[in-house]
Amino acid sequence: YMINGLRNCRAYTVSVALPGSVLDNAQSPELRTYLAGQIARACVVFNVDEIVVFDEQGDDVKSVEGEFKGVGKRGHACIQLARILQYMECPQYLRKWFFPVHKDLQYAGLLNPLDSPHHMRIDEESEYREGRVLNKPPKQGKGSLVNCGMRKVTLTQLKTQNQESSRLYKGVVVAPHVPRTEGGFYWGYTVRLASCLSSVFTESPFKEGYDLTVGTSERGSSVDQATLSPFKHLLVVFGGLQGLEASLDADQNLDVTEPSDLFDLYLNTCPDQGSRTIRTEEAILISMAALRQKITAAFPDDSSSS
Repeated sequence: YMINGLRNCRAYTVSVALPGSVLDNAQSPELRTYLAGQIARACVVFNVDEIVVFDEQGDDVKSVEGEFKGVGKRGHACIQLARILQYMECPQYLRKWFFPVHKDLQYAGLLNPLDSPHHMRIDEESEYREGRVLNKPPKQGKGSLVNCGMRKVTLTQLKTQNQESSRLYKGVVVAPHVPRTEGGFYWGYTVRLASCLSSVFTESPFKEGYDLTVGTSERGSSVDQATLSPFKHLLVVFGGLQGLEASLDADQNLDVTEPSDLFDLYLNTCPDQGSRTIRTEEAILISMAALRQKITAAFPDDSSSS
């Protein structure tokens, strides 16, 4: 995370969207869980800031309440995928507070850890830590006590690192983007559920929306010749078993006939593929690897490039 001694701060974000139905391609609860873990790992390796799970059947799924009841149950695959992605992104020392025992997480022990920078070890020193406010009023009646996964009780941004003799560290709460934009750390991803493909675009958490959108398909133009213009918020969208065409056909809010019309760029990220099919978890790795240098090239004079 260091470039010429300078931290790799960046103002832009990278989002990935995929249909929850990809879990229907797995044949057991264990394999569904592992597939979700592969998606999470792929996104973290390439510093993805947001994962959008959309329902390509068009069901209205915007909550993680509910359970995945098996292959073929529409909508519930989105819920299970989103829940596992959220669980994996949460630092281990906070999981017991935010994720009670649930059937969707029955096989979470199979998952490879993300090992991202905000998953701190107990004695690891860092300027930032994720924390949970405790129901314990401080003696002075000011501020809050926060569990940040240390032997000492800590606040979110640590201001003093030399208080070994003190029982408490002091810090301030900062916005979630600060470790990325000011600290130069990759700080994990958020998870958003979208009820259909169009909602991926229209319900963006960013006020100005996504200013550069990329669709992936074997019917797209070769990524080798593509260039990315500078952006604030990049969105890369992946299809499911039947590609983005199926997601487009199921969305009543879209009147375009070709998926390519939805995106600024419609790219084949693996030209001359040797298999008839590329699984979505593979497509994420292949596509983000192909786009990595192109993202860097979009910010040639900016220390915020990744």
